[in-house]
Amino acid sequence: MQNSECIMHNYMKRDNILIVDDNAGIRTTLQILLDGKCAAVETIASPKVLVSTVQRFRPDVILLDMNFESDINTGNEGLYWLAELKRQFPDIVVILMTAYADIALAVEGMKRGAFDFIVKPWDNDKLMETLEAASQQRKGKVPSQQSDTAMPMLWGNSPKMTDLRRMTEKIAPTEATVLITGENGTGKDMLANEIHRLSARVGKPMVSVDIGSLSETLFESELFGHVKGAFTDARTDHTGKFELANGTTLFLDEIGNIPLNLQAKLLRVLQNRCVTKVGDTKSVPIDIRLICATNRDLPAMVREGRFREDLYYRINTVTLQLPPLRERTDEIAALANSFTIRYAKKYRRNVTGISDEAIALLSHCRWPGNVRELQNCIEKAVILADNSILQPEDLQIDKSALNTGTSSVAETLEDAEEQVIRNTVKKYNGNLSLVAKALNISRPTLYNRLKKYGI
Repeated sequence: MQNSECIMHNYMKRDNILIVDDNAGIRTTLQILLDGKCAAVETIASPKVLVSTVQRFRPDVILLDMNFESDINTGNEGLYWLAELKRQFPDIVVILMTAYADIALAVEGMKRGAFDFIVKPWDNDKLMETLEAASQQRKGKVPSQQSDTAMPMLWGNSPKMTDLRRMTEKIAPTEATVLITGENGTGKDMLANEIHRLSARVGKPMVSVDIGSLSETLFESELFGHVKGAFTDARTDHTGKFELANGTTLFLDEIGNIPLNLQAKLLRVLQNRCVTKVGDTKSVPIDIRLICATNRDLPAMVREGRFREDLYYRINTVTLQLPPLRERTDEIAALANSFTIRYAKKYRRNVTGISDEAIALLSHCRWPGNVRELQNCIEKAVILADNSILQPEDLQIDKSALNTGTSSVAETLEDAEEQVIRNTVKKYNGNLSLVAKALNISRPTLYNRLKKYGI
């Protein structure tokens, strides 16, 4: 831990800061470091008293270690207690503390609501800057990193995506029921949002339901609602998703996961355009535009008797199929840049772009998880990047993920890098200043790469 001089931070002076770490030396060091820079500091060695301490001490910011038991070093404790804090105290700001080896878990923690993470041993100035930013968010001076809006649809120029866009723009303004098909991660939810955005119902938010996450016991209650006393724990009336979507678009994701015995109930509602809450006798009329999505082969399920034929025809007035990312690689650069900008803003990272080398590497990957896998890759890279421009090494892509199907595709990270450098040198006719600028690397770094690859 560096002993560099720390600057007094105005936003922190009224803050209570709670430190949760089983290492007495770390607790003492942090208490000394923060002395006089905030209103009060309290430390605890075990998260077992975390909730009661928060209730009593009312901290503004919590520094939470990710591991506590000597024989448990997975970081799952930190994620568990983070979830508990966000559940019971939604507005509290949590900064995770972790060893370098557990950075991946800290990244997962940020996705689950942590403000940021600090790697041990920490840099004092970096720690104070993070605490000040957390304090600013607490006071509403900067936006929360959890504010997240739906991704806009990025179409690309492939023939399949061009045809899909043309079809989407035709049917979106209508009231036609749409079935979106495609592999996991292809962006079916993005396409559903685009259809809603282009529709006459855009004045109200689209209501989305992940059918795959609903158990059979919750299916009717979540979709159709229930009245107080309809079943155990039904202490109040509950409005279902169909009624919430009245006047707007209802998106049912993974509709192929609905058990056969519940499909008839969904069909009845779609036919009658009215819902009856569980435990009630009164029907409520609904006015919805329905969009469904699935990664399953519904016609095959119909033939096998696992999906009702009448329900299938009810939900697919128009079918739109999203091709996998491997069939629309021209979109990768635009998607990667969009994700980079999005997550740099979300996580307050000083990342402004992605290098041509990194784009080339991304273009050579198979992406079995499609757009979602690419999105996760960029999100993690932005969080962990040390520089303003993402480089191939920031992506942490294993060479086993590269597409080796043809000789024209790079087989290793080094091959991808060499290919890009050679193409750039050729493009700028050997002008190394322009080459270095285009690749966003220094001239000494470029010289080393040229020597490495014999260019």
